[in-house]
Amino acid sequence: MKITLALLLLSSGIAQAQLFSGESLLNNENFDRQRWSWGYFLGFNSYDFKFKYGEEPPSPTTGKDRIVETNIGFNVGLIGNLRLNNNLDLRLEPGVAFNTRDFQVDSANSDTRREVNATYVHIPLLLKFSTNRLNNFKPFIVGGLSTSINLSSNEDNPDDNEAGQFRMTTNSYYYEIGFGIDFYLYYFKFTPSIRGVFAINDELIRDENPNSIYTQNIDKMSSRGIFLNFTFQ
Repeated sequence: MKITLALLLLSSGIAQAQLFSGESLLNNENFDRQRWSWGYFLGFNSYDFKFKYGEEPPSPTTGKDRIVETNIGFNVGLIGNLRLNNNLDLRLEPGVAFNTRDFQVDSANSDTRREVNATYVHIPLLLKFSTNRLNNFKPFIVGGLSTSINLSSNEDNPDDNEAGQFRMTTNSYYYEIGFGIDFYLYYFKFTPSIRGVFAINDELIRDENPNSIYTQNIDKMSSRGIFLNFTFQ
């Protein structure tokens, strides 16, 4: 989070400097006149789980809140951008996201900890709403829908938490919303952005034992994440 805040403050500082400097030389002046544009992105992610529980907790000792420890992951992918008009673009951003979460039922018992590794093939279709260009930058908001394939889901694994295997669905669906700033540099356009990603479907594969402390009484488990991406076009 400190890295995210520092980068956002740096981007804001650059934008303010260009806005108030009276700069008149426009970099890549014809960039936004292209019907199609292409690029790639690199970035970081942090995934969490959101739980919806049944009426009763799983047991008096564990309570009903599971413990999730988040870690910083890595994103990489490509961008295809279709210009609809001066302020609206349609974007396809297929990429791969790597992340690890630690799931634990009882904080006093390390045996209940499960490391949840995820390698997502993530495919968002987004609408990007931009302001008019101001010197060499353009703020925007972005939102849309996405799907992903979790290559590390363990969905078809016959073993469950009794054998130390935490299982999730392979396919997930999300809605996304975020914001960023386009910076028009001399040779390319550079864009830092931050986005929230929220799963719609239930991703939990239940254990065979209906009284399992890992999956009992969870009506729905959905991923939610934050993406910090740096785009080059």
